[in-house]
Amino acid sequence: MQQNMNNQNMNQNQQGMNNQQGNMQLDSNNLKILEDQLGYESLMNKKFSTYANYCTDTQLKNLCQEAAQKHKQHYNELLNYLNSHQ
Repeated sequence: MQQNMNNQNMNQNQQGMNNQQGNMQLDSNNLKILEDQLGYESLMNKKFSTYANYCTDTQLKNLCQEAAQKHKQHYNELLNYLNSHQ
Protein backbone atom coordinates (compact mmCIF):
# COMPACT_ATOMS: atom_id res chain seq x y z
CA MET A 1 0.00 0.00 0.00
CA GLN A 2 2.84 2.40 0.85
CA GLN A 3 4.51 1.59 -2.47
CA ASN A 4 1.27 2.36 -4.33
CA MET A 5 0.95 5.78 -2.61
CA ASN A 6 4.59 6.59 -3.43
CA ASN A 7 3.98 5.73 -7.08
CA GLN A 8 0.87 7.95 -7.16
CA ASN A 9 2.78 10.88 -5.61
CA MET A 10 5.66 10.40 -8.05
CA ASN A 11 3.24 10.37 -11.01
CA GLN A 12 1.56 13.54 -9.76
CA ASN A 13 4.93 15.26 -9.35
CA GLN A 14 5.96 14.26 -12.87
CA GLN A 15 2.67 15.55 -14.28
CA GLY A 16 3.17 18.83 -12.45
CA MET A 17 6.68 19.21 -13.85
CA ASN A 18 5.43 18.42 -17.35
CA ASN A 19 2.72 21.08 -16.97
CA GLN A 20 5.28 23.62 -15.78
CA GLN A 21 7.56 22.80 -18.70
CA GLY A 22 4.58 22.92 -21.06
CA ASN A 23 3.94 26.52 -20.04
CA MET A 24 7.41 27.42 -21.29
CA GLN A 25 6.84 25.98 -24.76
CA LEU A 26 5.03 27.87 -27.49
CA ASP A 27 2.23 26.39 -29.53
CA SER A 28 2.42 26.16 -33.32
CA ASN A 29 0.30 29.28 -33.88
CA ASN A 30 2.59 31.42 -31.75
CA LEU A 31 5.68 29.89 -33.38
CA LYS A 32 4.28 30.83 -36.80
CA ILE A 33 3.62 34.40 -35.64
CA LEU A 34 7.15 34.68 -34.26
CA GLU A 35 8.59 33.24 -37.47
CA ASP A 36 6.67 35.78 -39.54
CA GLN A 37 7.69 38.66 -37.28
CA LEU A 38 11.36 37.60 -37.32
CA GLY A 39 11.25 37.61 -41.13
CA TYR A 40 9.58 41.02 -41.16
CA GLU A 41 12.14 42.55 -38.78
CA SER A 42 15.03 41.06 -40.76
CA LEU A 43 13.62 42.37 -44.04
CA MET A 44 13.05 45.86 -42.63
CA ASN A 45 16.59 45.95 -41.24
CA LYS A 46 17.98 45.09 -44.68
CA LYS A 47 15.75 47.60 -46.46
CA PHE A 48 16.61 50.50 -44.16
CA SER A 49 20.31 49.64 -44.34
CA THR A 50 20.09 49.70 -48.13
CA TYR A 51 18.15 52.98 -48.08
CA ALA A 52 20.79 54.50 -45.80
CA ASN A 53 23.48 53.57 -48.32
CA TYR A 54 21.58 55.36 -51.09
CA CYS A 55 20.94 58.53 -49.12
CA THR A 56 23.06 61.60 -49.71
CA ASP A 57 21.20 63.77 -47.21
CA THR A 58 22.83 63.31 -43.79
CA GLN A 59 19.63 63.63 -41.77
CA LEU A 60 17.76 61.15 -43.94
CA LYS A 61 20.71 58.76 -43.88
CA ASN A 62 20.79 58.93 -40.06
CA LEU A 63 17.03 58.25 -39.86
CA CYS A 64 17.41 55.18 -42.06
CA GLN A 65 20.36 53.92 -40.02
CA GLU A 66 18.40 54.42 -36.79
CA ALA A 67 15.41 52.55 -38.24
CA ALA A 68 17.67 49.70 -39.39
CA GLN A 69 19.21 49.47 -35.92
CA LYS A 70 15.78 49.48 -34.27
CA HIS A 71 14.58 46.60 -36.45
CA LYS A 72 17.78 44.70 -35.71
CA GLN A 73 17.14 45.22 -31.99
CA HIS A 74 13.55 43.97 -32.37
CA TYR A 75 14.80 40.92 -34.26
CA ASN A 76 17.30 40.09 -31.50
CA GLU A 77 14.67 40.55 -28.78
CA LEU A 78 12.26 38.22 -30.57
CA LEU A 79 15.02 35.67 -31.11
CA ASN A 80 15.98 35.80 -27.42
CA TYR A 81 12.32 35.35 -26.46
CA LEU A 82 12.02 32.38 -28.79
CA ASN A 83 15.21 30.79 -27.45
CA SER A 84 14.06 31.22 -23.85
CA HIS A 85 10.89 29.19 -24.59
CA GLN A 86 12.45 26.09 -26.12
